[in-house]
Amino acid sequence: MKGPLFRASWQAPALVAAHPPRFVHPNKRVAFDVACPPGAPHAGTVTVSRWPAAALPTAAAGVADTRLVEAPGFYTYDPPAPGTIAWHKNFADPVVFGFYAGGLFAQDEMQITEHPALASVRGALVAAGHGYTAEAGPTPVLVAGVERRCAVDTAPGLERGSIQGLYGNRFAAADPEVVRAATLRLDPPTVSNIVAVAAPHPGSGRYSAADIRAVLVTAYSGYVAMVAESAALAPGAAVVLHTGFWGCGAFGGDRVLMTTLQVLAARWAGVHTLVMHLGDSAGRRAVVDARAVLAALPPNADTDTTIASLVARGFAWGVSDGN
Repeated sequence: MKGPLFRASWQAPALVAAHPPRFVHPNKRVAFDVACPPGAPHAGTVTVSRWPAAALPTAAAGVADTRLVEAPGFYTYDPPAPGTIAWHKNFADPVVFGFYAGGLFAQDEMQITEHPALASVRGALVAAGHGYTAEAGPTPVLVAGVERRCAVDTAPGLERGSIQGLYGNRFAAADPEVVRAATLRLDPPTVSNIVAVAAPHPGSGRYSAADIRAVLVTAYSGYVAMVAESAALAPGAAVVLHTGFWGCGAFGGDRVLMTTLQVLAARWAGVHTLVMHLGDSAGRRAVVDARAVLAALPPNADTDTTIASLVARGFAWGVSDGN
């Protein structure tokens, strides 16, 4: 595959000093104050790369036998097993980390709040002219070695005064003390690797072959870049990708189809394990159905035949969840 469009490494203290996070919404500032109290040191090397779109393989020969693993709830960022390197997918906007400062608390913004140096990465990328995860096609952004400095519990909890939880638009309306109670500082911080990939824009009616191909190209571009970057960061390590129902919230994507397409892209890219975080109680049913779809695809089919088989199933766009 082609090399990155951009690559740079920074020591975290210098990166944060040059491009300090600027959280605007009061509740974001509350979480940031918990994560990064005055005098809290930043540490480590943050490596950022931006990659071009990759052409899909034309045949199934030689694809990886990617393990599909289910995990309850949302990301927990557990330490990777020995011999593996773990990445967590950021459900990005085409403008990389572009809405972290405001009141929204969907997957992208939650990840940045918990990894505040991602806001500094945005500043550095914009200054370098590379602040996009999509620009006339996907241009995924990878961030290796960023500290996770807090964990925000978005689940409903009467003991915290949060009856409906904090996810999505509820975060902005919450009492600041509820946000403070839901935010746990991680000391010492853990370290994460992030692959930021923007879901294709939503459509309506049934998915066309062009819709499905666009999703596959976008996911595959991010995953093949991730595998290439992993080979440089941890030679010989098995690549583990944590993801979820990417493109199925605000964009109204079909959960079964989007799970199926992510698994196919992971197989083609050589990902060892894809961990699907199920989120809500309906998540497992979608993954079970996706396993059935994958098992029924024509064996050893070329890419066009695989896409045609999925079109024939009549998957349809849903509606936005408002987050």
